[in-house]
Amino acid sequence: MIKSAQEIEVMAQSGALLAQVFDHLDTLDLRGRSTMDINDLVERMIVEDLQARPASKGQYDFPYVLNTSIDDVVCHGVPSADDVLREGQIVNLDITLEKNGFITDSSTTYLVGEVPYPARRLVQATYQAMWKGIAAVRPGAHTGDIGHAIARFAREQGYTVVKEYCGHGIGRDMHEEPQILHYGHRGSGVELQEGMVFTIEPMLNQGKAAIRHQPDAWPVHTRDGKLSAQFEHTVAVTATGVRVLTLRRGERAPKDPPKRERV
Repeated sequence: MIKSAQEIEVMAQSGALLAQVFDHLDTLDLRGRSTMDINDLVERMIVEDLQARPASKGQYDFPYVLNTSIDDVVCHGVPSADDVLREGQIVNLDITLEKNGFITDSSTTYLVGEVPYPARRLVQATYQAMWKGIAAVRPGAHTGDIGHAIARFAREQGYTVVKEYCGHGIGRDMHEEPQILHYGHRGSGVELQEGMVFTIEPMLNQGKAAIRHQPDAWPVHTRDGKLSAQFEHTVAVTATGVRVLTLRRGERAPKDPPKRERV
């Protein structure tokens, strides 16, 4: 659970490579691309350009290098040549990367072309909810402080938080302790200590928090068919606060919540 300073530096190298993948995806026009095309592009970049391993491939028998969750898909969307991204959609790309024995994990929800305001606002609020959780990380805080910050912000913005899926410790294995719930009470849960490394990855829904999925299928959908968005970073607890290991070029925590407007 606790990583040494040297191990965290190795994880930071892995996180920097993963950030490069997202920096490249940020430059692409996703309209007209199939999610399988994106999967193949990311695999080539990780393996050939970055000389790293896509850690999701083969994990739990999952055959792809990323999850592609479109519109009402909450998480675990599966790449397909038949899923061609269209103007107005949103899609979460969730990618893991292993370098020198350590794994980092991150995701972004992308806007595909011109997207209606309600969807844009959901995506913006979800990004800021993740940063609310990150801002709560410091030695002596608790995992419940992270969840409380996220859930409170989501509620203030008019969204619900998916409770069935959570952040997780990460390192040599993709899923380690502790679990990071995206709801909770201040002062509850595991006390954070310097050297802990975990993901914060809230999923916010436009409608109700309820989800549905088929027992033998990967994708998880919102039960009411409304949109869902997610963002994720891998973070380390430092002596004075938090270090984001998957931070991207030009990225920093937003200062102000999105304004509520009539639509």
